[in-house]
Amino acid sequence: MSASIFRAAFIAALLTSAANAEALLNPIFQDHAVLQRDQPIRLWGTAAPNAAVTAAIGTASITAKADEGGHWRAELPALPAGGPYALTVHSGADAAQTVNDILIGDVYLCSGQSNMAYSVMGAIDAGPDVQVSANDTLRLMTVANQTSATPLAALPSAVKWEAATPANVARFSAACYFFARDLQQSVHVPLGLIHSSWPGANITAFMSADGLHQAGGNDLRLEALKVWAKDSAAGMTHWGDVIEAYWRQKLGTTPWTDPAASAHWPLAPEGLGVWSTWGVPALEHYTGHIWFRTSVTLTAAQAAQASDIDLGTITEEDETWVNGRFIASTFGYAEKRSYKLPSGVLHAGQNDILINDFCGWRGCGLFGPAEARAIKFADGSSVSLPGPWRYQPVAGAAPRLPWGATAGITVAYNAMIAPLAPYGLRGVLWYQGESNTDTAETYQGLLKAWMADWRGLFQAPQLPFLIVQLPDYGLPPFAPEDTGWARLREAQRLAVAGDANAALAVTIDIGDHMGLHPANKQEAGRRLALAARRVIYHDQSVKPGPQPVRAGLQNNTVTVSFAGNNGTLAAVNGAQPIGFELCAAAQTSCRFVAASIKGDGVQLAVPKGLKPTRVRYCWGDGPVCTLYDATRLPAVPFELAIGNAPRP
Repeated sequence: MSASIFRAAFIAALLTSAANAEALLNPIFQDHAVLQRDQPIRLWGTAAPNAAVTAAIGTASITAKADEGGHWRAELPALPAGGPYALTVHSGADAAQTVNDILIGDVYLCSGQSNMAYSVMGAIDAGPDVQVSANDTLRLMTVANQTSATPLAALPSAVKWEAATPANVARFSAACYFFARDLQQSVHVPLGLIHSSWPGANITAFMSADGLHQAGGNDLRLEALKVWAKDSAAGMTHWGDVIEAYWRQKLGTTPWTDPAASAHWPLAPEGLGVWSTWGVPALEHYTGHIWFRTSVTLTAAQAAQASDIDLGTITEEDETWVNGRFIASTFGYAEKRSYKLPSGVLHAGQNDILINDFCGWRGCGLFGPAEARAIKFADGSSVSLPGPWRYQPVAGAAPRLPWGATAGITVAYNAMIAPLAPYGLRGVLWYQGESNTDTAETYQGLLKAWMADWRGLFQAPQLPFLIVQLPDYGLPPFAPEDTGWARLREAQRLAVAGDANAALAVTIDIGDHMGLHPANKQEAGRRLALAARRVIYHDQSVKPGPQPVRAGLQNNTVTVSFAGNNGTLAAVNGAQPIGFELCAAAQTSCRFVAASIKGDGVQLAVPKGLKPTRVRYCWGDGPVCTLYDATRLPAVPFELAIGNAPRP
């Protein structure tokens, strides 16, 4: 063999070996990783079909066998905190992989929506924190935003474990980082943080199909997603049937087939745009569904051509019909919509276009230049859709697009959580709920189902969950109000209260009345660390802060008893606490009442003529409430029946 041929064969062998080595371990196992201490170390990856795979760390090793598809799993014996170690895996003569600088410690998965994704650099006065953040015993990994209709075996985007440095801490999750920084002051072991969140995500996006089925209420969307995963065109048609059935039942009519029904709808401003800027008082703060309709006249030659319809930029989720035929639905913030029109949809003469736009936040509507809305034909010509456009807000909670990134179902779980399992974890941090406030009545059940879902996924029946309760957001109320934010906080409280391996971090006093993303993530992290010390590390010196136990009525006074206080109850910025309400049976019967602290309880004076059945505290979107314990942990917002123990 010539030298050049030998050299080529040698290089090819090296490349083959490198490819095999790269595939042996799942990509989550790499240099600088942290593996969970004091529990068997689960490993998995791919090798040649039916091949033997040997893994070793320290003095321990184990051999497993890959299945016919080449997938293998193994468990090494548990190790105490320490390191660094080298983890080696080999299979056969030429497949080997070594990952170095492995630490053994506690691993936390941090997930949720934008307030978990909120970076350290965005936190209040973060500069000094970042400057001193270098810490080789704190390792970070961030999972990129990806979706999938079915569970993935490996993360679709590359990930990297990194030791904490100012550069990578600055862009990491603030709540997650500050939690770990504070926890290491009392728990002196290496910590590994996996950040996998998605801004704006509904909890349903982070649940498995089985978990959602068990929770109930999502079977129609699950079936649609199943169809779409196999055939996207068939899935879209199926989804159109689901949406039409909903609106037919809701409205008692089918607006997509009846252009005349919109004759009385108001005219939208020329050029459309963000509807909160139209000068219509009812739309200034409106979120929800708005129907838009226009028409365009086509010649027979135009209608006979293959064509696309461009709708310009839309936020957030559209459903589009042309001449009564459902065309498509798309989710996206300020994203352009362009749909291919099926043959035969257009005809000579007047053609009707109907769009139902749902938006649950800001920047809602159809915007961008008017010329961006047009029908484009195969011969290169086009006909614009200048209007006039008519619009009509329509109340309803139509099912959201199953494969939408944030309000969809399972898609974030499939791509960003399922591939992490069954990596060993010490606990999960969850900061989410803002995107569920419009359906708060279902959140308690969903949160309980979500915890069970992830415990099954990570093969950890007692996996602890640390839940950030939603902070205050919105202006303080002049009178008692019943809001989705208040009811969702209560759903979080009740779900956690019924779970011995869950804890709540109360943040009702560190929100931002005018901003959805409060910047005091240092304190949120500190409270999460306190919750971990109590529930995970069983530190008896840490209590959760004031929690309601019971409420009783005697002599025209309601007494609320509290437990979990660190020291005595106290009011800040006043002699007595504010934020308490007494309510009669009717939902609209609540009144603010005077309160006074008596030992471990609070006494409430019953207003004349009121027959209270419930007591509420710190209720509403952005309430001001002033009851704390001696360590300045705030009392949890709650609603409690008078004369009864807290609901399970």
